[in-house]
Formats: sequence, structure tokens, C-alpha cells
Amino acid sequence: MAGAGEFDDRLRAVVELAQAMAAAPTPLESVEAAAEGARRALGGTFAAVSVWERERGRLRVLANAGELAEGEERFPRDESYPVDVFPEIAEFLHENWLGGQPHAWVETARAEEEAGPPSQRVAALRRRGRGSCVVAPIVLHGRAWGELYVARSVRAPVFGPADADFATVLAAVAASGIAQNERLEEVRRLAFTDPLTGLANRRAVDARLDEAVERHQRDGTVVSLMVCDLNGLKRVNDTLGHAVGDRLLERFGSVLSLCGAKLPGALAARLGGDEFCLLAVGPTADEVVRVADELCRRAGELELGEGVACGVASTGDPIGPVRSARRLFRLADAAQYRAKAARALKPVVAGREGGGPGREDPVVRLANRPPERPQAGERRRFRGRGARD
Repeated sequence: MAGAGEFDDRLRAVVELAQAMAAAPTPLESVEAAAEGARRALGGTFAAVSVWERERGRLRVLANAGELAEGEERFPRDESYPVDVFPEIAEFLHENWLGGQPHAWVETARAEEEAGPPSQRVAALRRRGRGSCVVAPIVLHGRAWGELYVARSVRAPVFGPADADFATVLAAVAASGIAQNERLEEVRRLAFTDPLTGLANRRAVDARLDEAVERHQRDGTVVSLMVCDLNGLKRVNDTLGHAVGDRLLERFGSVLSLCGAKLPGALAARLGGDEFCLLAVGPTADEVVRVADELCRRAGELELGEGVACGVASTGDPIGPVRSARRLFRLADAAQYRAKAARALKPVVAGREGGGPGREDPVVRLANRPPERPQAGERRRFRGRGARD
């Protein structure tokens, strides 16, 4: 247990960290103050604060403090890592800490030396000449927001359980300061973010997709859209309650973010209700379909729900000319409709559904069909968005 002197030092460090964040002139400098305060409090040589950008499926470093290794910057322009490289931020954190008390953990450069290839974090410690690190989740509003990372040199004692406990406290203090700064960004965030899942919303997708289609028209860049309908949400809501249904939506949103991280620059979004999408600009159609396969598999393994109906449309496949965002949306939606109707366990892909020479692909044919007016009391047969164009 910590002695009275150590307890006083740590209490002082907590107060100083909070004061430094409050006094910082900008939100980014406030984040840097959190990293530097944690570094000093834990006797580290380096510290960083990163944010989990769910819609992009990446962990992006906001600020580094202390002794920087080659390639590290105080405020990195684009230092980011796909969350599938550090899956605990999307899986372990979400499953174990959502709605509960988060806990930090320690990793050392000597770990796993006899257990096979090192983890990404251990490999990074060795590459940068650091001996150990403590990683603490930063949790806002009951959701993993990002992480606080503090490292020591190879010459310093490795972090221990008491350090992890203290890092948890420091991360909570940092979270309070970040929440204060986030209120200043609330209007912008709400405009383009789904409040339940933290993913992008329909407005953000529309803006990005319009830009992507213009780029496709200009230079032929491949644009792919994956539309997903989460199966079984109504049953979960009716039998277990809407709070559990929201839990399912959040969990699937995390899985979508994790899978989307495999496609650089992809945008993960919740369109509304039980409908989600993933927009990829640049990767090939085959790469997007592979990710869609993995998403279907992971969705089928969730503890709630009944998997997902997934449709994919890509300008890299034979779907005809795509001159508008609406056209690509209709194709992806038609593919998702066919997946839903067939209870398919794998994605349905526009242009790959056995049309054959001289025959129109059934998904393309469905997307080309004029919108039908649903009968009273019936679910709309095809949720196409607007007329053919």
C-alpha cells in the first residue's frame, strides 16, 4: 500500500493535471496537458492520448509528451492505428467496461519472449527502446472514448499493479477535462454523429458519398458502399427491452468500426434504426467484399440478435455507370434487400449475382425498378432512395 507521502504526491499530481487541463488555451493543448501530467505522475518518459474514431475504425494519436522517438511528434498530423491492430479498444474494453469501472493494464518489452510473436504494443515498445507501458481507457458517457498511454525507458523499473490503479484514476480525471472541452464541440458533433453508437450519421454519409462519386467521375477511383440491416432487433426490443436493443446496436456499431478499419479511410455509419453502412473510397471491390464477409461472420457471433443482412455495391463491379450517390445507394440497398429476403449468411454483391452474358444482374434489375408504393400495414418491399438516375 502507498505510504502517506506517496498518497499526498499522487493527490497533488491529480490536482495539477486537472488544473493544467482547465488552464490550457485550446482543446488540443488541454489533451497534451493530460498526457504530460500523467507522464509526470507515473514517472514515465513518454505519454500519449489517443481517441477512438469509430466512424473511421482507427485509434488516432492527439498528443505526445516527454521523450519522443523517431517519427513521433508533439501534435501528430496523422499518427493513427487501425483498431483491429489493438482490438482490446473495440472488443475487450467494450465487453468488460461498458457501463462499469474501467481498469488499466501493463505491458512490458520482455513479455511474450517465449510465447511466440510479440503483440503490436510489445513490438512498439521494443522498437522505440521503451521497457514497459501502462494503458488506461478514457471513458466518456459510459463509452470507450480513447486511451491514455504512459511508457518508461528500458532502464526504469517496470510498471506494476499499483501504477495501473493510479493510471485508471488519472484517465478518469483526463476524461472529465475532455468532456468539458467536448461541450464546446457539441453542435458540430451532433450534426454528423449518431448519438447512440458514436458512428457517423446519415448526414455525414451523404456529404462524403457525394464527394466520392464526384471523384469517381473525375479519375475513376473505386467507390464502394456496404448497407447492413441488423436482424432480430425488434425481437430483442420486444422480449428484452429497448435498453438491451440499444446494447445490440452499440455492439454491432463497434464490430462495424473494427471491420471498417481494414479499409483505409472507410466511413462507418448508422443510417437510422437498425440500418448501418460502410463507405470505402479507394480499396478494390474484392477488398470490400472480404470485409463484408468478416462483418457477417462477426455479426452472427454476437450474443444478441440474429446476424446481419448485408448488401454491397461497388463501382469496381459490373453495375453500370454510377453518376450519382443516389444510384450507388439504390444498388447497395437492393443487394441488402435480397440478402434479407434470402436470410443470407454472407453479403449479396451487386453485379455478382449470376446475371451472366446477356442477362441483367438481379440486384441491378431490382435497383432499376421504379419505387413501389407499399400497401397499408406492410413493410416497404424495397427501400430504394429516389428514382432511377
